[in-house]
Amino acid sequence: MRLKRFDTSNIKVRSSGSGGRGVSIGKGGGIGIGTLILAAIAYFVFGADPMQTIGTIENAQQGTSVQSQSSISEEDICSSSAYATEACNALQSLNQTWEPEFRRAGIKFQQPVLDLYRDGRVTTQGCGSATSAAGPFYCPADQGIYIDTSFYDVMARQMGAGGDFARYYVIAHEYGHHIQNLTGLANQVRSAQQQNQRMANQLQVRMELQADCYAGVWAGKNRNLIEPGDMEEGLAAASAIGDDTLQRNAGQRVSPESFTHGTSAQRVDALRRGMKAADDSACDVYFDIG
Repeated sequence: MRLKRFDTSNIKVRSSGSGGRGVSIGKGGGIGIGTLILAAIAYFVFGADPMQTIGTIENAQQGTSVQSQSSISEEDICSSSAYATEACNALQSLNQTWEPEFRRAGIKFQQPVLDLYRDGRVTTQGCGSATSAAGPFYCPADQGIYIDTSFYDVMARQMGAGGDFARYYVIAHEYGHHIQNLTGLANQVRSAQQQNQRMANQLQVRMELQADCYAGVWAGKNRNLIEPGDMEEGLAAASAIGDDTLQRNAGQRVSPESFTHGTSAQRVDALRRGMKAADDSACDVYFDIG
């Protein structure tokens, strides 16, 4: 995907991680790939809500020192690796795509903060602390998109979901949760989950599928920047991280009642729906709006 190079005056970026690690967000190094596979499965199969799962991780790892943010500049963070530059380019494009939509809808828009780290531990401002085991996540309390770039290596090497557009899809999906937060939908769903525990997973699946759809809308609105093979990369990534596929690949029984993100078919359909429509109203279907 041919995205314009980032301009740090238009985006909010930081880098967090465990104390003393500095900024190491490119390829190579860090924890073992086996641990990362478990981290990916833990997030996409069991890590439905960062507001819940991050607190659990934090409690299990108390005593670990945390450096909340490095002191280097946004320019340095975005230029520190190919992964970082891609992420900053994507964030800028996402902001430029979604801000006009909020303006037209008369809803106040606020840019999220992209937090990039690698093989470390991060602390959020409101969602607790997390390690790589949390996978990519969005924290509504500080409007932060947290991405351990090690996850991109897992996608490519172990899930067959490589390519720049697959990585853009990850960021665009988390950005979808930011949209849900700004519109108030996230709070409504969280309240409904608390009131009806039996529906909690089903509601979470709807949230995730809508975020996939929003990722597709972003791609659809920027169709002129799409390159050959991009669509296939995105759809392959969506398929690779379906609950049923991850459970099956982990040697588990496929258990629909435990799904939190949707099946591979559902995730592919959601992403494709957004791409085809290039209109966020197409994503209302997951909550029967309108």
